[in-house]
Amino acid sequence: MLLNSLSLPGYGKYDPSKLVDQPATVFKKFGIRWLFLFVLLFVVPFEWEWYQRLTESRSFFWYLSAIAGYRPNLVEIQSESGRWGLAGYASWGIVALIALGGALIWTLVARWLPKINYAAIYYWTKVLIRYRIALGIIAFGFLKVYPMQMPFPGISNLATDFGEYNTYKIYWQHIGISTWYQVLLGWVEVIAGVLLFFRPTVFLGALLNAGVLFNIAHANFAYDGGVHVYSSFFVLFALILLIPYLVELWKLYVLKQEVTPADYLPVYSPPVKKILLTVKVGIVLLFTVVYGALRYQVHYKEGYLKEPISPGLANAKGLYTVTEFRLNNQLLPYDPQDSVRWQQVMLENWSTLVYKVNKPFPISLANGTPNEKDIDRTYELAGIGGGKRFLYYTIDSVHQTLTLFDKNKQRDGRNRSRGAAAAKKQETEKKDKPLYTWHYERPTADRLLLRGSYGTRDSIYVVLDRTKDAFALQSFTQ
Repeated sequence: MLLNSLSLPGYGKYDPSKLVDQPATVFKKFGIRWLFLFVLLFVVPFEWEWYQRLTESRSFFWYLSAIAGYRPNLVEIQSESGRWGLAGYASWGIVALIALGGALIWTLVARWLPKINYAAIYYWTKVLIRYRIALGIIAFGFLKVYPMQMPFPGISNLATDFGEYNTYKIYWQHIGISTWYQVLLGWVEVIAGVLLFFRPTVFLGALLNAGVLFNIAHANFAYDGGVHVYSSFFVLFALILLIPYLVELWKLYVLKQEVTPADYLPVYSPPVKKILLTVKVGIVLLFTVVYGALRYQVHYKEGYLKEPISPGLANAKGLYTVTEFRLNNQLLPYDPQDSVRWQQVMLENWSTLVYKVNKPFPISLANGTPNEKDIDRTYELAGIGGGKRFLYYTIDSVHQTLTLFDKNKQRDGRNRSRGAAAAKKQETEKKDKPLYTWHYERPTADRLLLRGSYGTRDSIYVVLDRTKDAFALQSFTQ
């Protein structure tokens, strides 16, 4: 214990003679039984689909990620509160009730069971909590360390009016524009997780985790981020670790009582101790050094990112004014209320073209998770409205044509049903079907001409002129 090493007035030295193997009261025994079952139900996956996904992991990295990122989810409530509010905690209530029932049964049959060392059960319950928090928060942290969880906003995001953002995307953009702040947050999470691997630093690690994850949890409540349940899970576990320390500090500083640590510590034979130490070192190295290296490999070498990486039209990135727009060779003058004529066009460094028009498009409420294919990387359009249509395109430079695919065709951003795999396959086939094919010309460096099909029967001819954008963050986007 970290507190054990502190030289505080009234805080006694660790005294093994005061260890109590059995809790003094029936209520403490019952509490330990309930806590053990509660933690076990949260830590050990009881869903067959999780083990199936684990065996189907395509690399060692994804195998480790499945272990570190397990999220118990016994029930999903299909409502606004179920996704962003208090109803999302329904699984917690179910787990608590199951643990309560198990603890009652355990209590009823305890007299016929062999004598159990409840101090040992409590000790190993806290070990489970420590390692579960550590694995999850370290995996969380490396997403920010590199940083990939909240990328810097592209042109289309910078050109989005504040009122056209969903609340959670506003929060992400705040973090995304502060790259080094995001990296710092990542290292805090990684370090907080590492501290929980070692008994002398459990107090500090739990304190850091409770603070960091509470901030994430309430931010997700405030901004409808959808990760409030998972982050609250770590806060809960961290508080369970902190309670014994806080009780001792209360007695020491408030009640002015002498406090002598009397924690249970298991004693093993040298061979068993060596085996356990080897296992511990292996876990620590796997989920710190190895996992960190693999996360870097997956992001920067394999390109498993949130934003597309295929290059777009060379030297075409920017914000474009729609100088001329013809539908079926009929000139449409600029009108902000027109549901056909484009108002603005944005081209990214990567292969995304965005046009803005006075027409609603499906708004993705997904978290924009990393994907292998550029067309499936939807972070750039997640949480954005305002009549923006996001198109992924491929380039045929020989014939000067662009083949465009609709990226706005999303459901609600999350596969919630048990038939998610089939739904995802249908959606992929739908998105992979080309939407438009346009011929392009570039008479000057800042002018782009587009002509081609627009829907099933219409055709368009568009003249685009690049404008000098005046984003305050322009220097960071180069």
